[in-house]
Amino acid sequence: MDRKRGAKHESLKQLEEKARLADERLNQIKYLQADFENYKKSIERRNKDFEQKANERLVKELLPVIDDLEAAAQKAGNDEARKGYELIYKKVIDILMKSGLSVIQAKGKQFDPYFHEAVTSVPSDQPEGTVLEEVQKGYTFHSDVIRHSKVKVAKKRDKK
Repeated sequence: MDRKRGAKHESLKQLEEKARLADERLNQIKYLQADFENYKKSIERRNKDFEQKANERLVKELLPVIDDLEAAAQKAGNDEARKGYELIYKKVIDILMKSGLSVIQAKGKQFDPYFHEAVTSVPSDQPEGTVLEEVQKGYTFHSDVIRHSKVKVAKKRDKK
């Protein structure tokens, strides 16, 4: 009888050991699964960052073309040519804006060195630091400034 009891006790110990090992392996699998999910998220984030940087580089290279289209529309000799340039300009800008490009608002705003680059200051009756004129448009891409607006800024008139 003691032998049977001893054998049952031994089987119970083996069963408990196997259950402990199964729990240990299950926990290891859970940790591996969590690590794998974190790895996948990290790769997705990296790919998204890479894609955004590649798009940003392309957009930066297109900015001079956008400037040229805008200038051509303003200097076009006849209405038909002007409308053609404006149409092309609008199509390009719309595509880029859908991808995350935004124009920095400058004229009439308070000078902000994060968005604006002052090329000159001009005596004016406007409050000091007001952007009077935009010399070159500035842009953000997904909230990062990719080109500062080049602006003329108001300064106090000299008292005579």
